[in-house]
Amino acid sequence: MLYRIAADGLMLFHLAFIVFVVFGGLLVLKWQHLILWHLPAAVWGVAVEVFHLPCPLTHWENLMRQAAGQGGYGGGFIEHYVWPIIYPAGLTPAIQLGLGSLVLVLNAAVYLRLIRLRKRRRQL
Repeated sequence: MLYRIAADGLMLFHLAFIVFVVFGGLLVLKWQHLILWHLPAAVWGVAVEVFHLPCPLTHWENLMRQAAGQGGYGGGFIEHYVWPIIYPAGLTPAIQLGLGSLVLVLNAAVYLRLIRLRKRRRQL
């Protein structure tokens, strides 16, 4: 039972990490010290989607689920938990590239805003 709880906890952490990757730049606008956490997380999130890299959190969750006597799952976290809710069809490489691009564009816009705010503060 401990492995199942750990796997569920890791799944929740994984989801929180994805939300932080996508929307964490908005937190940086308020708390600029978070840039040290968000920028590497965003780079990792974009790299995973664009280059189809395996996520170690997915691997660890599968290991814990198997240790708990549950079956793991193939594919990645988004394909297994998020994608069936949003799109019933399978995840394609083109869609993954689109998701990575969305994360990149959203966060680039937020960081450009942050840079403009900093420049404006220096001029005052």
